[in-house]
Amino acid sequence: MNSTSSYFVLEAYLPVGTLRYLFFMLTAVIYVFILISNTSLIVVICMNRSLHEPMYVFLCSLFVNELYGSTGLFPLLLLQILSDVHTVPRPLCFLQIFCLYTYVNVEFCNLAVMSYDRYLAICCPLQYNTRMTVNKAVTFITVLWFYSFVKFLITGHLLTSPLQLCGNFIHKVYCGNFSVVKLSCSDTTANNVYGLIFTFISIILPLVLILYTYVRIFKVCFSGSKQTRQKAVSTCTPHLASLLNFSFGCSFEIVQSRFNMNSLSLYAITCLPLFNPVLYGLNMTKIRTKFLIH
Repeated sequence: MNSTSSYFVLEAYLPVGTLRYLFFMLTAVIYVFILISNTSLIVVICMNRSLHEPMYVFLCSLFVNELYGSTGLFPLLLLQILSDVHTVPRPLCFLQIFCLYTYVNVEFCNLAVMSYDRYLAICCPLQYNTRMTVNKAVTFITVLWFYSFVKFLITGHLLTSPLQLCGNFIHKVYCGNFSVVKLSCSDTTANNVYGLIFTFISIILPLVLILYTYVRIFKVCFSGSKQTRQKAVSTCTPHLASLLNFSFGCSFEIVQSRFNMNSLSLYAITCLPLFNPVLYGLNMTKIRTKFLIH
């Protein structure tokens, strides 16, 4: 097949007969729960002025991103579950790649900025209100979303779309950028170099920031009072759990992409948007209190 092909075939779907309706219902329930839980928390944060603080602004961005990423995945996934022919039009495939790619970038960058926010709150409490304001939080969020969108426009539009493809079979249940690049029979050196550079910028640098902030936070906790340790545990535990869950899911995705182990991708694409609203909704006292009032 050459680059003029108008569709891709998703090969990871197995013939399950009438069980498809069970899988459809389970997937639909997960998607509806993601929509309701994330939307509810966004509304709670937006409607309560007491939650108009930098930490909750970052959380709101995180919940919006969960809605964005899951909507880029689940509607097409539900359609494919009920379909006998698992083909995806080329434009729709690249649209899904765009949504999922930017979702992952925004998620990781958002978690990195949140770690910096927690560092300021715990290690520099007297300076926190001047060094981290709501306006600064909004600026951080705007920059990380803009960066993620521009990054994909280079990766997807300028580098991946023009590739000459020698096949149209993707060994996944959804479209992925690396899966399309693997189909290329033309030179992908630019894709690989660009991927390495921006992997460093988007993953390694934020990870260094996260590690640095938590080293400082743990240092303060071990040398501080019991009240300081309790504050650190209550505010950092949800963030650390979210970071570990996200890293775990992304590791599954990398293994799946490199070794065609399709079943592993189910965790990364369904559990990540499901995890954060439950985690923060249950652990953040102010959110839980306001949510119960509403």
